Amino acid sequence: MSAPLKHRTLSAMITERLRQAILDGTYSAGSQLRQDALGEAFGVSRIPVREALFQLEAEGLVRITPQKGAIVSELSLDEINDVFDLRVLLEPRMLRQSAPRFSAEDFIVLDGIQKRFEAAIAAGNRSEWGQINAEFHMAMYVNARQPRTQSIVMALLQTSDRYTRMQLSNTEAMGIAEREHAQLIALCRGGHIEDAAGFLEQHIEAVRGDLLRVVGRTIARSGVS
Repeated sequence: MSAPLKHRTLSAMITERLRQAILDGTYSAGSQLRQDALGEAFGVSRIPVREALFQLEAEGLVRITPQKGAIVSELSLDEINDVFDLRVLLEPRMLRQSAPRFSAEDFIVLDGIQKRFEAAIAAGNRSEWGQINAEFHMAMYVNARQPRTQSIVMALLQTSDRYTRMQLSNTEAMGIAEREHAQLIALCRGGHIEDAAGFLEQHIEAVRGDLLRVVGRTIARSGVS
């Protein structure tokens, strides 16, 4: 069993390294990811590299074509709308089920994530913004008894990470995200569950609107249709 486990561990490591390289712009949209070159760079066979690329394709970061192999996906307004349509449908529903079951320990976790988010923003650490944002949202839904929905939302948050980093690239957006996360915690702590769910929906929609503007301008400048 050790060989398959090692193989899966290699694939997961390569997936994470490539994911971060795409998210931080090391591999820009349209870049070709060659299996043989990546295998050589990581010192592994092509098998774990291929599995990593399939995982990134499932996350929407890569598209695999018969002619060119793996290509870093272009920025897409359609993808933003698709992801956020699902988020606004699923996340408030999960919060309604999770928040009434919050314990003191759950709020300690949320407060800790919020402090890390504030610190990452203050330090300008873009590589952590999306990851901490996803942690915060999933911590809000920790008590929801909807494991399938949780896995779907986690995948949606991973997909939107690339866009979230762009959206949080200005000081105003960072300040809004920080304040709105704090407001969500306060509403849940006060037992105002419906208000929290409604505020969460507004929060997700506001991020969508900002993203569509930011990414729309980027696409217009690059000439991508």
